[in-house]
Amino acid sequence: MTSDIERQAARRLEAARIARSQEQPIVGGLPDVPGIGVAMRLTPELGVHLRGLADAVLVNDYPGATLTRAEREMLATALSASNDCFFCMDSHAEHGAAVLAREGAAVPAGHAEHSPRFEAIKLGSTEGLEPKLQALMRIARTVGRRARDLTADDVAEALDAGATDADVQLAVLIASAFSMYNRLVDGFRARTPASPEAYRARAAEIAEHGYAAPSAQTGPPAPGGPPATARPAER
Repeated sequence: MTSDIERQAARRLEAARIARSQEQPIVGGLPDVPGIGVAMRLTPELGVHLRGLADAVLVNDYPGATLTRAEREMLATALSASNDCFFCMDSHAEHGAAVLAREGAAVPAGHAEHSPRFEAIKLGSTEGLEPKLQALMRIARTVGRRARDLTADDVAEALDAGATDADVQLAVLIASAFSMYNRLVDGFRARTPASPEAYRARAAEIAEHGYAAPSAQTGPPAPGGPPATARPAER
């Protein structure tokens, strides 16, 4: 049952999201697309490498890791929420819910039924998550906040809870990568949707194909410019 404190926190988060959606880019000469798409479209090389990094830490097999795709998206969501980056926290919550709806759930369920789990993570909660994932989430948040605050005891706690060395490596990699993504989005003050639902259609594509595949509804970018058409919340 949701407590009054949780409802108040959710309302504050929603108000902050709406306020952020009303901000405009503060850096000139940017492609006219939202979120991390701005950085990805500055040069073709940046697009290739930024999408490739997302696939490497969130989608592709990582030797020795036990983290599922959905759990990796949870780490990305938690880290982005700790950095107050609405584009990244909302998009990766939707991506993770889409992954669970497609392949990760023990009991078949629709996308919307998995969303509350990610909404709780955005508010800083780890309730209901297994101890291994809770420990890895603490590692990710610590690295995102101040990497040198991470201790050997933090790592040992994760290992004792069942994480592998590779899981800890992934937690550090995801935290580091998404600290960069978050700063690219908010450093440019890239446009951010007012509702998480704006990411849902693209989330289904990413759940199926990963990040390197372009959106089915986005045309190829013109040389030196934005795409012919851009989805409201394309990654």
